[in-house]
Formats: sequence, structure tokens, C-alpha cells
Amino acid sequence: MEADGAAHIRVVVVDDHAVVRRGLRAFLDTEPDIDVVGDAGDGPAALALLERMASGGRLPDVVLMDLQMEPLDGIETTRRIRMSFVGVEVVVLTSFADADRVHAALQAGASGYILKDADATDVAVAVRAAHRGEVQLDPAVARRLVSSLRSPQKADPAATLTSRELEVLRLVGAGAANKVIASQLHISERTARTHVSNILRKLGLHSRTQLALWAVDAGLAGTAGR
Repeated sequence: MEADGAAHIRVVVVDDHAVVRRGLRAFLDTEPDIDVVGDAGDGPAALALLERMASGGRLPDVVLMDLQMEPLDGIETTRRIRMSFVGVEVVVLTSFADADRVHAALQAGASGYILKDADATDVAVAVRAAHRGEVQLDPAVARRLVSSLRSPQKADPAATLTSRELEVLRLVGAGAANKVIASQLHISERTARTHVSNILRKLGLHSRTQLALWAVDAGLAGTAGR
């Protein structure tokens, strides 16, 4: 739960089933730090809603996004939101846990991936994590993603990393955001972002979430300090 006096997290729900939208709104409205400020039944409607909200200077903080929608699916809608509305995070809420969809959603810019059979409280946890700049994955999704990242290697990919990059990798694996990494290593936040980008390139990965899971799987995750 957010501290007393903290700004509420503004959420938009996007799902093509009205009953799902109503259910999510009903639950999230019971959370004292979360306000559902709108909902939409498909991708184009969601983008139009965010355009109107942007015009009024009141964009949401987080969008809860279904994947299986017509005429614009949740992955493409997520990509467009992340390109057009700076600062708006997207948490996928779907019935599909296959690795290809997870990869596609994360590459499109999703900050979380939760299955619809998860506990309602897990949805609120993912919303809060996205708002903090963190990533929240359903445990079943995380297992499949780690499995999909495993492949035979002729050499240790970590051997291509510098000592500073290994320090950054350990902190990413611990779930640290760039601001925390910068503080821990006494570097600028921009330098931390550059290190993360270089590590992704060297390891052939495409997202921060993949990098964190890779670090955990390789036993390189450290502990993030305060």
C-alpha cells in the first residue's frame, strides 16, 4: 500500500469484455491508492481515450491491457501507447502465457505480464510495481520466459562483460531501477542506462525483463540496497 498522502495511481482498463472491465474497476476502486480513471473496449478506443486525456493534461499512470482484441491487438496497442504517451506504463492482463506472446509484449514495452487467473491482489501489486518503474511477471510466465532464454552456449556470454557491467547486471537481476543502480555504484543515471543498453547488446537480449531473468538464471543476481 502507498504511504498516506501519496498521489493516487491513475489506471485505465482496456479489455474487449465489458464484464472484465467492470470487475477490474470494482476491485481496483477498493484499493485506497489506485483510481480507475477510464476504460476502453479495444485498442483504437484506448488510443483515442489517451489522446483526449493527454489534451487535458491528465494521462493515466498505468494501463491494464488485454492482448486478444480486434481490430488492434494488445501488443500493437501497447507499442503505440509506449511510443506516443511518455510515462504511461502498460501491464498486460491476459489468459495467454506462451513465451512468444510474453516476448512480444515485453518487446512492445509492457512493464508487467499477469494472467487472468491470478489473485486480484496480484493485479494491484503489478500496477504499483509498474508505477515505480519495476517489472512484475506472473510466476508461471517468468518460468516459461526463463526456459525460453536457455540455449546451449559455446562460451560464457558474461565473459564479454566488463567488471562494471557485471556489477550493473547483478543489480538489474536484483530488480534495481536505474536510479538505484546509479546511487549504488556512484554513477549518473544516464551512465547506468548506457551500461544496461550495452549489456543487452552483448548478451543478445531485447528487454530489461529478459536481462533480469538472465541474471537470475545465471546466478549473477545480487542484492539491491536502499
